[in-house]
Amino acid sequence: MKDFLKIMLAVIMGITITTILFFMFLIAIVSSGEKVVNISANSILVLNAGTEIPDRGNNNPFADIDFIEMAYKPVVGLNDILSNIRKAANDDNIKGILIENGIIPSGWAVSGEIRDAISEFKKSGKFVISYTDYILTQQCYYLSSSADKIYINPGATVEFKGLSSEVMFFKNALEKLGIEVQVTRYGKFKGAVEPFILDKLSEENREQIKSYTNSIWGHIVESISASRGITTTELNRIADNLAVNISSDAYKHNLVDGLIFRDQLNDTLKALTGIADNKQLNLVSMSRYSKVRNPEKTAYTSDRISVIYASGNIVMGKGNETNIGGKNYADIIKKERLDTSVKAIVLRINSPGGEVISSDMIWRELQLAEQVKPVVVSMGNYAASGGYYIACPATKIYANPETLSGSIGVFGLLPNVSNLFEKKLGLTVETVKTNRNADFPSIFRPMNSYEKDVMLMRIENIYSDFVSKVAEGRDMSFAQVDNIGDGRVWSGISSIDIGLVDELGGLTEAIKGAAELAGIERYRIRELPNLEDPLFRLLEQLSGEVTMRKLKKEFGEETSVYLNWLNDLKELSGIQARLPFVINIR
Repeated sequence: MKDFLKIMLAVIMGITITTILFFMFLIAIVSSGEKVVNISANSILVLNAGTEIPDRGNNNPFADIDFIEMAYKPVVGLNDILSNIRKAANDDNIKGILIENGIIPSGWAVSGEIRDAISEFKKSGKFVISYTDYILTQQCYYLSSSADKIYINPGATVEFKGLSSEVMFFKNALEKLGIEVQVTRYGKFKGAVEPFILDKLSEENREQIKSYTNSIWGHIVESISASRGITTTELNRIADNLAVNISSDAYKHNLVDGLIFRDQLNDTLKALTGIADNKQLNLVSMSRYSKVRNPEKTAYTSDRISVIYASGNIVMGKGNETNIGGKNYADIIKKERLDTSVKAIVLRINSPGGEVISSDMIWRELQLAEQVKPVVVSMGNYAASGGYYIACPATKIYANPETLSGSIGVFGLLPNVSNLFEKKLGLTVETVKTNRNADFPSIFRPMNSYEKDVMLMRIENIYSDFVSKVAEGRDMSFAQVDNIGDGRVWSGISSIDIGLVDELGGLTEAIKGAAELAGIERYRIRELPNLEDPLFRLLEQLSGEVTMRKLKKEFGEETSVYLNWLNDLKELSGIQARLPFVINIR
């Protein structure tokens, strides 16, 4: 009994001490998040490329805690990175930027936006150096090609091979389970349903994938060619032959400027900043620099531009921070429309689409807003199908060259699990109904020919409405939109040519464009939606996000791509307007 009491007391003391330390850790983080940071002279701003970069940063201090490793790992948003790079160009304490490359893709469009910001930063006369310890991926190389010098570790590898897009098909697996997916679609290019009904790409789908990947790769190669002085022909020859797998080959082909170790990099940076050899470098992280006051203060003004971030699938209801809830976003846009201090609205879209009625709710509020003030859309990695649906009433649309857009098409999915239930599980279902079609739609039997006609009529009506809305918003005829529709996906560059997009540019250009349309020079930015309460967010992290981080740690970062895709399957019932499939261009 005495031993038992000792053990219980030790356990209680351990829990108490752990709890106290844990909350002290949280308080320290919250306190640090509120402080304004000052940096010393001759500092270098560090950009971590090849890492997760959401469109919007999260000022919730709890969101950046890794509860698996009990470490503080801030995730910096694209908005903060772009703002910091502009701020650093005019900050006398910042002498240059160091790009530290990683291996996690953040999206070609996001990389392109940062690359453009780096190019603009260089006009200040300050240096930009890129360095890689392990693997210089294609996406990081594209971003880094805007730097003054690209250095890699002598043992590092370099990836330069062109783009590929992989599609996984589930038809055979579903057949083995006894599940039939009943599909109704309009648009010959609407390949979102193909993984469920085919075991390989249709010719139409193969055509569109080849078209947009070639367009994106062509822009990437041309940009690298202009920065590095290597012809596009030579760059494609290098990619075709995998000629730069090892560091020495990359140096030989002029893709990089030197093979140096970390200590040699530090010596180079000290020489560029004028720091003595026996002193430490002043390296400033993006998260820390976000807390540094902007040296160029803007005079106070009540005029605002509201920047609304719409990332993820479009879903019914309120949604959450990882998707776009139709009702929630419609309410936000309405509020900004009615606020007279808001002179323009910028909608940043990073979405493959989703539920049709929710898309329509957002479209309606944007259309009403556009009638009273400028509405500008900025497209990120994706703004396709439902993502384009909500964009089309805008006054002006900006896209990155690498953006995937268009995909104007609609489809419906209805699983038939009768074989699974009867033959695999031994379950049967009996239905009693008052009218002939009272059980339509049902997942326990196949649709009959009449029901298929009814479903197709719904799809055709929604597609016609989709095309009409795009035609109205883009000042095009129905036939013109229908001709470029059919569910086909386009790159940002191609979207300019066919009239779906007005200008190439990122979030920065979209905000400037909104200010010009509103006729204002000074303005404040209001970022929406408002972020969740930190304590509520903490509880979420202690459940779902911890599980995700465990899986990422065990199986790699690509795990989240496939887990998110499987989670999206739960939202695929009903009529959808979304991208053809999970697109992972690498």
